[in-house]
Amino acid sequence: MKLDPTKMKDWQIAEAAENWMKPIQDIGREFGLLDSEIIPMGRAVAKVDHAAVMARVGNNTPGRYVDVTAITPTPLGEGKTTTTVGLIQGLGKLGKCASGAIRQPSGGPTFNIKGGAAGGGLAQCIPLGPISIRLTGDIDAVTNANNLAMVALTARLQHEHNYDDGRLAQRGLRRLDIDPARVQMKWVMDFCAQALRDIRIGRGGKMDGYEMDSGFAISASSELMAILAVAKDLADMRKRIARIVVALDKRGRDITTADLEVDGAMTAWMFEAINPNLMQTMEGQPIFVHAGPFANIAIGQSSIVADLLGARLAEYHVTESGFGADIGFEKFWNLKCRMSGLRPSAVVIVATIRALKMHGGGPAVKPGLPLSPEYVAENVGLVERGCENLVAHIETVRKSGLRPVVCINSFYTDKGSEIEKVRQIAEKHGAYVAISEHWLRGGEGARELSEAVIAACEEGNTFRFLYDLEMPLRQRIERIAKDIYGADGVTYTDVAKQKALELEADPSTVSLGTCMVKSHLSLSHDPNLKGRPRGWVLPVRDIMVCKGAGFIVPIAGDIKLMPGTGSNPAFRNIDVDWKTNRITGLM
Repeated sequence: MKLDPTKMKDWQIAEAAENWMKPIQDIGREFGLLDSEIIPMGRAVAKVDHAAVMARVGNNTPGRYVDVTAITPTPLGEGKTTTTVGLIQGLGKLGKCASGAIRQPSGGPTFNIKGGAAGGGLAQCIPLGPISIRLTGDIDAVTNANNLAMVALTARLQHEHNYDDGRLAQRGLRRLDIDPARVQMKWVMDFCAQALRDIRIGRGGKMDGYEMDSGFAISASSELMAILAVAKDLADMRKRIARIVVALDKRGRDITTADLEVDGAMTAWMFEAINPNLMQTMEGQPIFVHAGPFANIAIGQSSIVADLLGARLAEYHVTESGFGADIGFEKFWNLKCRMSGLRPSAVVIVATIRALKMHGGGPAVKPGLPLSPEYVAENVGLVERGCENLVAHIETVRKSGLRPVVCINSFYTDKGSEIEKVRQIAEKHGAYVAISEHWLRGGEGARELSEAVIAACEEGNTFRFLYDLEMPLRQRIERIAKDIYGADGVTYTDVAKQKALELEADPSTVSLGTCMVKSHLSLSHDPNLKGRPRGWVLPVRDIMVCKGAGFIVPIAGDIKLMPGTGSNPAFRNIDVDWKTNRITGLM
């Protein structure tokens, strides 16, 4: 059956591809997994017993390790997941054993404007229904574990408010003296619910909880999701969960999940989630789906566990980082690689003519609305001006010691003259360049990209981090702001400056990494500044600490940890065909 992405929707292609999909046990066996290491979750999805696999292959020399990132995207995204899947398929066409790791789509964008994140066209992870909705319940586990910590906190606040020390002692409790104005966590849910960003809880009587301000964030931004991404095994995850700071007491000391005696129960919610989910590309290669998205408000990486497995079982393991190289790759480079011990062999920067035209001064790209004519008409000038953004990302990757591969993710509306201009500019600035038609032609369309990635891997590199952990916090923030974002400097609100001073004086935070939160729609903090902004400073408004995950989180600009649902959300088109028992309308 010939599948034509120009005439079919992604969900229709994915549904058709399920007709030749392999049983998941066969995918695992072909990948070198033993039957005892595969935990089937239906015909098409399995969890993998990572502890058993690592005990068997943990001493194997890792294969080539490739990260996929991008230029600053339009709100529509530029196809990182599609490129990740296409590259795995393309390497397969060249006879290479290739695997991948992508992030599990969040229900927020899946049911909102952007849609899911399982790839597109002939480069998809299948089956589409499970990956888009719930999968094996990892995000549910993150949500429930996070909210259990909030239940423990709010219940303790109520009891400490209502009971004296004697009555607390009768219940086996000691007074923690929690400061309700200094709660560090939020409730979470896996939807974009702007109405829940700031709420008042505990209203009613004495038995209805402690009245205080609270709020919701999206599940992918939870510290539990970050821990799922960076933990190396169950024991590591258990220790990290115990270090989560839920609130401060009235003297400013940490109140952790261990203090609330909820850390063990939270781990009980999470312990199955540590095993990565195994699925397949449309061409039958193994791909792990593990941890969550949103590198703008979280670490936004596929999991270390998945990468440790894939790198030891495959010749080439391709992993995905969120959004542009300024945030996704920067966190992969300075956080994930530092924590995993893995070192990349190559980095792919995904670019589209559409995004380059936007950065060159093209009309605003708005989700849910048709693209302006400028995005399909030939305009080399717009593309050339927009390449300033591409060059910034090339320079970022080169600062890590790697020579990037620029993947021109080709749309069938692109013009040859526009593509040639991108090639000239990227090569001039020291990058490999490849055109890829994986969306249109699957693995066969990714041959040029795959050959360029192999060449980059064979070239070798001198990988190095941007900063040492001994560097003081504000110096690190300034290094990232100036060297990666292109800022002239950094400013702090009084609250952020005070927190920075306290953290710099605290020896227990020296080993924590730095996980920046800022807009993904610009190199700057301001989503309206396109291209390569100059003459600006980065405003840090607040700083959070994630001691369990192992990093400090400076928050720049007005970005929210809970996105909002738009006026034309994807859920309007999603339904179930009761005759075929299939989900329809997924993007």
